[in-house]
Amino acid sequence: MATNCFFLSLDMINNAPIGIFDSGIGGLTVANAIKNVLPNESIVYFGDTKHLPYGEKSTEAIIEYSIQISKFLKQKKCKMIIIACNTASSVAFESVKRTCPSIKVINVIDPVIDYISQNKSTVKIGVIGTKGTIKSNIYQKKINASNKHISVKSLATPLLAPMIEEGFVNDSISKLVVHNYLNNEKLAGIEKIILACTHYPLIEKIIESFYKNKIEIIDSASQVAEKIKSYLTEKEILSKTEAQHHFYVSDYTESFEQSAKVFFNKNLALEKVKLKP
Repeated sequence: MATNCFFLSLDMINNAPIGIFDSGIGGLTVANAIKNVLPNESIVYFGDTKHLPYGEKSTEAIIEYSIQISKFLKQKKCKMIIIACNTASSVAFESVKRTCPSIKVINVIDPVIDYISQNKSTVKIGVIGTKGTIKSNIYQKKINASNKHISVKSLATPLLAPMIEEGFVNDSISKLVVHNYLNNEKLAGIEKIILACTHYPLIEKIIESFYKNKIEIIDSASQVAEKIKSYLTEKEILSKTEAQHHFYVSDYTESFEQSAKVFFNKNLALEKVKLKP
């Protein structure tokens, strides 16, 4: 039976929301995957739009933002916290766990590594992400720890997240930028590519067209959703009530509101919150 993290009844823990945070709209891809796999689970989403993109920030700043947001999600009685940002996952995961020791914390990197480790045949994997994620070298370290024979080729693609935040996701501009990055010689000969930023599934069709559907594109959203489902089932804390979703931002942006409405519903209420240090 599940551990009572908040000293509440078991039903209250079951029906407590899942907390998710990202620097902007990228984490909505993770939230949407969770909604599809676990339709009864309520979600409290925090988009730190005031500080996006995290990939351009210092490690110290990202850790500080992540701690503030995790405290906010803890106050919302979340039964889990999902760091739906690769950059924050790579540098702030341990800090968030220390901040919320009684709450299960999941990052968006480890589920992808688990998926890759199950397939022993792949030898060349490409990774695209923000400067912060690629600089951390987190994917190469974790992949090679599970299989030293896999070659990991990483490329920072810093223009993509801001481009997506501005709404350029399926047009000539986004296609030109994406193709320019993917033509980089660092990604030559790869058999799979990891979208190491939760924004990137929004431009997955462009990436598919570049590779002509000849390589596997791996994004973290589906892997994270399945991991959450497995954990909640194992701990017997699946929600038994109708889902209620709440969305918070550190600064209002029209692109966030429009993206959230696409993934969830037209009557979505967006609340601006000032975080406390």
